Amino acid sequence: MKVLFSLRNFWYVKIFESAVLELATRGHQVMLVADERASPDGSDEWQAAAERLTDASPLIRWRYFEREETGQWAAFTRQLRFGGDYLRFLDPVYTGAPMLRARAASRTPEFARSLAGSWPFRIPRGRQLLRRALVATERAVPDDQAVVALLETERPDVVMVSPLISLGSPQFDILRTAMRRGIRSALAVGSWDHLSSKALVRDIPDLVLVWNDTQRDEAVRLHGIPAEQIAVTGAQCFDQWFDRQPTRNAETFKRHVGLAPDKPFVLWVCSALFEGSPSEAALVARWAALVRHHPLLAEYGVLVRPHPKRGHQWTGSGLGAVANSALWPKNAAAPFDPDTKDDYFDSLFHASAVVGLNTSALLEAAVAGRPVLTVLLPEFHDNQGGTLHFRYLLEVAGGLLGTSRTLDEQVDQLASAVVTPDAAIARSRRFVEAFLRPHGLSTPATEKFADAVETLSRTPVTRPIGDPWWVSPLRVAIAPVARRTRGTESIERQRRQHLKREERDAEVARRVADKQRRYAEELLAREQRVAREHADNEMRRAARIKARDDHSVGKQQAKQVAKRRKARQQFVQRVRARLAALIDGGRPHSR
Repeated sequence: MKVLFSLRNFWYVKIFESAVLELATRGHQVMLVADERASPDGSDEWQAAAERLTDASPLIRWRYFEREETGQWAAFTRQLRFGGDYLRFLDPVYTGAPMLRARAASRTPEFARSLAGSWPFRIPRGRQLLRRALVATERAVPDDQAVVALLETERPDVVMVSPLISLGSPQFDILRTAMRRGIRSALAVGSWDHLSSKALVRDIPDLVLVWNDTQRDEAVRLHGIPAEQIAVTGAQCFDQWFDRQPTRNAETFKRHVGLAPDKPFVLWVCSALFEGSPSEAALVARWAALVRHHPLLAEYGVLVRPHPKRGHQWTGSGLGAVANSALWPKNAAAPFDPDTKDDYFDSLFHASAVVGLNTSALLEAAVAGRPVLTVLLPEFHDNQGGTLHFRYLLEVAGGLLGTSRTLDEQVDQLASAVVTPDAAIARSRRFVEAFLRPHGLSTPATEKFADAVETLSRTPVTRPIGDPWWVSPLRVAIAPVARRTRGTESIERQRRQHLKREERDAEVARRVADKQRRYAEELLAREQRVAREHADNEMRRAARIKARDDHSVGKQQAKQVAKRRKARQQFVQRVRARLAALIDGGRPHSR
């Protein structure tokens, strides 16, 4: 079969690499198509991942897809999608997730936010009707001719998309056009948070591939996808960590990262937090200091893996003041190529325990068979309890994470986990089997993924989905509106870029304020230290003076005592002399 695999960008190659290789190994052709060209730093790291796949098999190809961004319908369609996605996060299920709602609102046009806030649409039934109206209006938008040309050129048997559900995703154009032409379609869920924290699945493909029963429930409950169109395959992106062996022994690895080679270490894996969250670097520095002073952990090294999006936070974090600690890798690079993957796995494998806030690295640590822990602090609630997917780490198969409410409690729990790790390791194993390999620890998810795609390719070709009778008149009615919104996509993009600049400026201001605060604290501490030293010197000086004065007084008193003693002795001598004279002369003294 021929598979057209639409990806938002080639970063997603790291998630589906094993699945694409497995399909090619089975003799299927795979064309990888990406919308975005470069990674955020402007490098070609993501493209290099696609090139490694094409080097591995002649049946794998890749290309970028240039869609129409300035046509009559482009801006209008994007606004409809952002509006529909925003309405999703107004549902009661997201009441405890304000950051998800705020993120959707920041990308939603003003008219959609105002409409959603009006009285008829504040109640669930009203929001549902409005959402249906937006989806119906979007359905009246004609196919993107660039997408039509792509499908006619490639003529795939199966069209797969991932992640599809990013807010306002243009991948819906590919999915909808494929469905309209009767091409088999599939959504491959990319990550454990995609079904709960991203956009709404508007068009239901023939097959949805999910990791586990938890995601299947999300697909049915949150997106209305029929259960019979869902395949539970496991998390193929984690197969690479099973049965993997480290490339270095523990001593060599610790020496490589800058830790004491003869001491065990614990690992903190950092997270991609919401914009505006407190600095995780400051938190980790405090945690590392507590680890260093804990009686059971005093000899343990502390290794920290910074998140690729948060590397700037570590300047002046204070971690360097903690003995036998290291920040690694220094460039905060993600494990993307074979060498960085080896480094990453070695850090998990050789760690005595792994700690973090909310990141997929916690899942990978569980695969490596390590105790996995977290700390639930109020300032990071939005990134943990304020998301739907974090609770799975606490609930599935009895929960993966050992949790605590304060840093002191967390360090005590960490000490217990490294001293007696059996219970925590068993907890990791149960979670991995339920969440990552639901078909059994010995059954790779990659095989189940490829099996599901092959089964889909053997199903009868669906008839092209025709448009309902009302689509044509609705298209005529909305065409003038679409023409008026032409060009507003660039304005909306500029607005989002402006918001991002404001967020970056705010982050810079926070870093400057933190630096000034730390400088003020250091200055105050230095002044207090100088004042204490001065007070101590004054006390010592006063003690010396007192001792000297006491010594002088003692000498004077001794002289006076000696003088009085001498006077008494002289008086006694005179009395004795006179008495002797009286006795010898037989007459009394004249006096």
